[in-house]
Amino acid sequence: PLPSYDEVLVCTPDTEEEEVELLIRRALSPGSHDQKIFCLLGADKLVYKVSERLEFHFSRLVQSSRILNYKFLIFCNAKAHNSYVTTAFDAYKVTFPHYDKMEIQTYLKGNLQVASGTAPVAQAFEEPHQQNIKFVFSARAGMGE
Repeated sequence: PLPSYDEVLVCTPDTEEEEVELLIRRALSPGSHDQKIFCLLGADKLVYKVSERLEFHFSRLVQSSRILNYKFLIFCNAKAHNSYVTTAFDAYKVTFPHYDKMEIQTYLKGNLQVASGTAPVAQAFEEPHQQNIKFVFSARAGMGE
């Protein structure tokens, strides 16, 4: 399953250390690895102090945790070479292959289907293509546009 709202932290320069630490604790604490995928989006936008503390908390919790199969993803801009996060987590770096638009659409249509017999709430959001995931892009996010 894709991450839910409580598993994703969208980073900005205003993101605080406590928010980052809380997400890392959730990802690496016992009982949290049951099919959850924890994500930091735009981690390259974190200020230096928070980035440094991210590395500290992650290293400390990985060493003290008994969980070996945690799911914690850090997404950064590939062009953010001067980011502390991209440098600190370089050993964990994974580069994604390039896929064309048709390959992505085919994958999404085949894997993001609304299950038959779902609750009425899920059915209320069904799209013509029976997909239960929707991405909304906006030039002025948060402004109602």
